[in-house]
Amino acid sequence: MPLLEVQDLRVYYQTIRGDVKALDGASFSLAEGEIMGLAGESGCGKSTLGRSLVLLKPPMKYVEGRVTLEDFSLPIWDREKMNAFRFSKISLIPQYAMNALNPTRKVKKIFTDILATKGIKGSQVLPELRRRLEMVELPLDVLNMYPIELSGGMKQRVVMVLSTFLNPSLLIADEITSALDVSTQRAVVKMLVDFRDRRVVRAMIVITHDISLLYQIADSILVMYAGKLVEKGTTEEILRAPKHPYTRFLIASLPDIGVRYGERKLEGVPGCPPLLLQPPRGCRFRERCPHAFEKCLEEPPFVAIGPSGRQVACWQALEEHA
Repeated sequence: MPLLEVQDLRVYYQTIRGDVKALDGASFSLAEGEIMGLAGESGCGKSTLGRSLVLLKPPMKYVEGRVTLEDFSLPIWDREKMNAFRFSKISLIPQYAMNALNPTRKVKKIFTDILATKGIKGSQVLPELRRRLEMVELPLDVLNMYPIELSGGMKQRVVMVLSTFLNPSLLIADEITSALDVSTQRAVVKMLVDFRDRRVVRAMIVITHDISLLYQIADSILVMYAGKLVEKGTTEEILRAPKHPYTRFLIASLPDIGVRYGERKLEGVPGCPPLLLQPPRGCRFRERCPHAFEKCLEEPPFVAIGPSGRQVACWQALEEHA
């Protein structure tokens, strides 16, 4: 049995013009010990998917779907009932995590306030807190500092310790390297893998638009486009032999080290993403796809195309593997 199973999850954004179909029928699973990368361009629904599993609040609206974690159905539509699962079973390192710390509280006070909501006294866990800070290479002095006294990378690591302190089964990391310099990015990525290897967390979803980052840490990659899942497979499968045209464009946009622009020009994705107030009929990538044909006016199913469990939502790929 998978650790996490998401079935036909739909989460929309309510606006005065109507519902924006930001997450429209997502179904996937996550195995024990798996680090899954969730990739796609800005606005494709990555962060919506991640947040909806932890804290679904207006203008987000739960429409339908089921989320099962460790054989237990999560009541993601009910903010109050989800309080029992946040931090202890499922936790999120949010986008712009460096701004998530209360600037008027010292780091130690931030920890004790959060633990108090779970009925845990800070004095009881101080030795473990010190051990966790050492794990992410932070000096113990940070406990007596205000967030403004910490560098961006230090604040990021404090949030990482906060989010994983109660050993959640599932950790969701949302664009946690986007505001960091290259050397700090590498250190943060290594810490994520250490969390998995040391069993601090049992599985992880890493949300990013940077596929090259996922090559370093992810076991599998799930690609999203315009609120839909379009491809999922092992990292090697996705990067070496992508099946969906959109995935191919994403990978073609990555520069090769040592290759000059004159030797290989980087490719962008032509056109613009569709408006999700009224998504187009059929495949949502159809109007930007160079391989679109008449069948693409029908929505392709997101199904497995081989024994490895690889999945794709593309009529051309399905016909090639028929």
